[in-house]
Amino acid sequence: MERFRALSREHADTSLVVEKFERFLQREADLQAAHTLLADPEMAELARQEMNDAEVELAELDAELQQMLLPRDPDDQRAAFIEIRAGTGGDESALFAGDLARMYLRYADRQGWAAEIVSESPGEQGGYKEVVLRMAHRTPGDGVYGRLRFESGGHRVQRVPATETQGRIHTSAATVAVMPEPDEAQAVQLNPADLRIDTFRASGAGGQHINKTDSAVRVTHLPTGLVAECQDGRSQHSNKAKALQVLTARLQDKDRRERAEAEAATRKGLIGSGDRSDRIRTYNFPQGRLTDHRINLTLYKLTAIMDGDLDEVIHALQVTRGAELLSELEQRHGGKGLA
Repeated sequence: MERFRALSREHADTSLVVEKFERFLQREADLQAAHTLLADPEMAELARQEMNDAEVELAELDAELQQMLLPRDPDDQRAAFIEIRAGTGGDESALFAGDLARMYLRYADRQGWAAEIVSESPGEQGGYKEVVLRMAHRTPGDGVYGRLRFESGGHRVQRVPATETQGRIHTSAATVAVMPEPDEAQAVQLNPADLRIDTFRASGAGGQHINKTDSAVRVTHLPTGLVAECQDGRSQHSNKAKALQVLTARLQDKDRRERAEAEAATRKGLIGSGDRSDRIRTYNFPQGRLTDHRINLTLYKLTAIMDGDLDEVIHALQVTRGAELLSELEQRHGGKGLA
């Protein structure tokens, strides 16, 4: 079954490339056909317009194909856990963490993904001190982690809090960590001797059935001190399984970040390593502005973005990362690119 799933994913990915390349060949044929019509005075104007349209689309298709043929991280096709933590700024930071969670959940809804809250620690005035979301795609070739991986880092907000009486702009922050969901088999490879498992009564929203029993589960990985908990499920068993998945994802993320930091010693990419300490983005509410500092992207559509319209931001980050990979390949192959 696992082999079948792997082949299905490969077939879906390859089909997308084949469709794009077939379109490229068709437009090349259209360009050639239009070129032959230039000799006909009655068709010359139409032929020139067709040639211009074909050349523009061919350039776009060429760029898209180069992106699609770049080496891919196998984790890109996986579901993802999104961990959001309030940082400096007290209650305002917790409210901002809540806004970020809502933004990602709205984005997931736009993409047709399945999304759920795995664990949450509500803020005193609203929002979250910490919240973990899980998002999964419903169609092959639409990996969540590959779309959201560059959201990891420090997010800063500048706005006038509701409690501010003099209209002063406050700055607060939250951190985001996006982690690929590990294989189900990996969740049971943790050494039981390295784990401490505690049960407790869930707090917050969740329904009366949760609050009647100690169904929430907290798992601590003793060697590293990493902790994961889940209180969203109806049973202690399902909460334990989800908590183990989150813990495994955090351990893998720790290993991934350490490797990225080692690589950054010799090569510093524009996107960065995804470390929490990297300030990647500012949300300026008075100006309606979002700025991604890694790629100098500024958009004046903050309301739409906070409502889940992240496509333009995510696409710009993916294009930048693709350009970095292409540049590395060209250097490796003596300027020949993918050839």
